[in-house]
Amino acid sequence: MTGLTVLLPPSETKREGGDTKRTLDLGSLSFPELSDERAAVITAARSVSSEESSARTALKLGPKSVSERFRNLVLETSPTMPAIDRYTGVLYDPLDAPGADAATRAWWAQHVVVQSAMFGPIGAGDLVPAYRLSHDSRLPGLRLPAHWAERSAEVLAARADGLVLDLRSEGYRTLGPVDGAVPVRVVSVAGDSRRKALNHWNKTAKGRLVSLLGRTGADIASMPDLVAWAAEHGVVVEAVGDGWDLVAESLEPVAA
Repeated sequence: MTGLTVLLPPSETKREGGDTKRTLDLGSLSFPELSDERAAVITAARSVSSEESSARTALKLGPKSVSERFRNLVLETSPTMPAIDRYTGVLYDPLDAPGADAATRAWWAQHVVVQSAMFGPIGAGDLVPAYRLSHDSRLPGLRLPAHWAERSAEVLAARADGLVLDLRSEGYRTLGPVDGAVPVRVVSVAGDSRRKALNHWNKTAKGRLVSLLGRTGADIASMPDLVAWAAEHGVVVEAVGDGWDLVAESLEPVAA
């Protein structure tokens, strides 16, 4: 990966279905050197998902989601689809990945990495099945932060060349800390210019940002590049103290 690498969290919600002829192939995922680590997590997730009582506790499943444990029992035989299509919810819905053109999808495949609890870092175009596992899931004999952090950091550092824009939530950053990555705070600016950090809706702004990056084929390798690109497209990205703010209102709506 050169230029810009965008790190995203996965989503708890996932689209069902996919290509039944292309099942999970760990060796074909980005960062294939993580195949052993991925296999270990899959084994532990399958074990804890085999009984409803253990799955409810370990995977934090409620009455409406308890059936999602079955996803972990059939990972190797389930249909797959690109990660950018698999994930849904407030961050991924603004991307409208299924409706994106080939050039946009190619940009995402080249520049976007998703930090999955099940598979570690994966490319946006990697084919993955539906699963149920979060950064704070409790697996028998395996702590996800300890399992993923060092190895994820190694492979991400080896592949990234340029700006690493970290849009992951704090929990997923613990699964793959990256030295020099630039986190972005999403803020809302009131009429009196006061800034308020957003919580739930910050994901929507991040999704809109990644959507626009892909749809414009952004050529970015540094924060000054990002600021200049943002200004060109009416998006406000500003240095504030020792960090960076993305003004949510400037991304509403996203221009095609």
